[in-house]
Amino acid sequence: MDPNTSHATHHSFILTGIPGMPDKNLWMAFPLGFLYTLTLLGNGTILAVIKVDKSLHEPMYHFLSILALTDVSLSMSTLPSMLSIFWFNAPEIPFDACITQMFFIHGFGVVESGVLVSMAFDRFVAIRDPLRYASILTHGVISKIGVTVLTRAVCVVFPVPFLIKRLPFCRSNVLSHSYCLHQDAMRLACTSTRVNSLYGLIIVIFTLGLDALIILLSYVLILKTVLSIASRTERLKALNTCLSHICAVLLFYVPLIGVTMIHRFGKHLSPVVHALMANIYLLLPPVLNPIVYSVKTKQIRRRIIHVFQRTRCRA
Repeated sequence: MDPNTSHATHHSFILTGIPGMPDKNLWMAFPLGFLYTLTLLGNGTILAVIKVDKSLHEPMYHFLSILALTDVSLSMSTLPSMLSIFWFNAPEIPFDACITQMFFIHGFGVVESGVLVSMAFDRFVAIRDPLRYASILTHGVISKIGVTVLTRAVCVVFPVPFLIKRLPFCRSNVLSHSYCLHQDAMRLACTSTRVNSLYGLIIVIFTLGLDALIILLSYVLILKTVLSIASRTERLKALNTCLSHICAVLLFYVPLIGVTMIHRFGKHLSPVVHALMANIYLLLPPVLNPIVYSVKTKQIRRRIIHVFQRTRCRA
């Protein structure tokens, strides 16, 4: 099928690997394979360590487990189309498969944002009221928070596939990324997309925007509490427990802001820059989050070193 042929509606879309350089796609296959392997190994290690070590059965690490599961799920949402393009040179994706992928990518993105808010609340409670920390964030409360985060994501993203399916597509069916996104598919429609644009903006403001505001407010309150601690050592110790979470927040929001700014103001930039930023936005946090938490969290680092030492002794 010619990707530039016009139709009344499309039965499939054509995904883009490296814009303008399809012959170079194979060069990206091995680096992408390495990143996906690193994501699975890193997050799998975090989950295994937390499950095995009973001393890590605390609220902070339960939230970290949820973050690791979300990162793996987000990566797996993009894996089928990435493999199809870069490994098998098969860029065509059926329409229904595209909107299904779209649902999961946007859904897990909203879940990740919600998990980061939950972790900010966890740090706030741990520093503000350490004596009641475990009694406030019980297993039941953490489960309810997890269910609420997941339910919110499903509810806000659920209309997206239907908003796309109602649009007629009579232009090119070539998408500009290696996976399906709402804003990318929407621009190919040959009718007004005002409803889609408005709904997308509402989602961004009332999920990602609101979450960022809540995280910022949490850290203002945390900083206020930390500054009231008399001992300098205790102040530094309290702030140190937040470093990993701050890194995770930056890893999620900085690429997101970068992608948004490039889409908004970087129309003159090369398509390669757009594709690179979009891939960084989805691939970077799942790869680096487990590394950050392994390096910055003493308990997890010790446990991983212990496992490696025991494996070496057996060998």
